[in-house]
Amino acid sequence: MIAFIKGTVSSYGADWIVVDNHGIGYLMAYPHTDRVRLQQEISVHTYMHISENDVSLYGFESMEEKDLFMRLISVKGLGPKTAINMLTKAGYEAIIGAVETGNVAALKKMPGIGAKSASQIVLDLKGKLVAAPSAPGKPAENYPPEIRDAMEGLKNLGYKQNEASAAAKVMMESPGLSTAEYLRIGLRFLSK
Repeated sequence: MIAFIKGTVSSYGADWIVVDNHGIGYLMAYPHTDRVRLQQEISVHTYMHISENDVSLYGFESMEEKDLFMRLISVKGLGPKTAINMLTKAGYEAIIGAVETGNVAALKKMPGIGAKSASQIVLDLKGKLVAAPSAPGKPAENYPPEIRDAMEGLKNLGYKQNEASAAAKVMMESPGLSTAEYLRIGLRFLSK
């Protein structure tokens, strides 16, 4: 198996990249094409999926993200294409936040996830993702001070770090608000 690839980005699209490693181009599904540029040096953690009709490579920004992907595909009926689409569209923190809070409605909004799959994901994974750090490429210290304060407020109210981080991602969609407004957004997100 291919555990990781270091090289340069030779091309990319909406949900894939090609990493050139010593003249060999590795095509892989990749959830963060918005963060890459041509000829960028990159190290990608990978998972190779082999099935009867296909051999596919999936790339990840961090080991934590790969671990979440591996946990998702361990859920009955959830394949790698659905799991990578979840990471691409919803993101690491949103998935963890939805699973840990048992938010089936949020999971159902993710691509390829119906009510049965969402319930199965919560059933299989809730409580197993709590050691997750803040989102890859977006550590908590990069958030504006008002959002960091709102995250602290959520933790003081009894929410876990990963729940506060998932809420922070939603807060980032509304720039320039006060701490109190961000706290309300976070509470609304976590109470769904």
